[in-house]
Amino acid sequence: MTRVNAFNDEPEAEVPGRYGPTATTEAEPREVGPVRTEYSPAHDGDPDPGEIVWTWVPFEENDGRGKDRPVLVVAREATGTLLAVQLSSKAHNGDREWVAIGSGPWDRTGRDSWVNVDRVMRLHEDGMRREACALDRMRFNAVVHRLRERYGWR
Repeated sequence: MTRVNAFNDEPEAEVPGRYGPTATTEAEPREVGPVRTEYSPAHDGDPDPGEIVWTWVPFEENDGRGKDRPVLVVAREATGTLLAVQLSSKAHNGDREWVAIGSGPWDRTGRDSWVNVDRVMRLHEDGMRREACALDRMRFNAVVHRLRERYGWR
């Protein structure tokens, strides 16, 4: 299905995770049920906990806008969907809602990144544009530790 850009009436490219049943959505972290985080990256083209992948992420205003961005997959739900937290290259030093993870191959320019633990996304395997890389276990554990503190996850 081709959608039209509301700003200039031109067709929008199909973007994985943006529309339909595989759209990336915001999840309420305290209402998702029991969450068991795990570190199980497998460079196989599918999103796995411990990997940074690219998907469409809606803006917090939830007004239909958003952008393609990297997210860190932290858990797989029983339904087959995944829980992920978004990355940003904007500095958030000293902000408890953000965990510094440094730089890595998910950012072509080598900028430092931060993970937003205040906003959890629900991702579908078919809603992912590309697998970027596995985050090392030490940085993954730092993010998961903060998620466990905040939401009581295991």
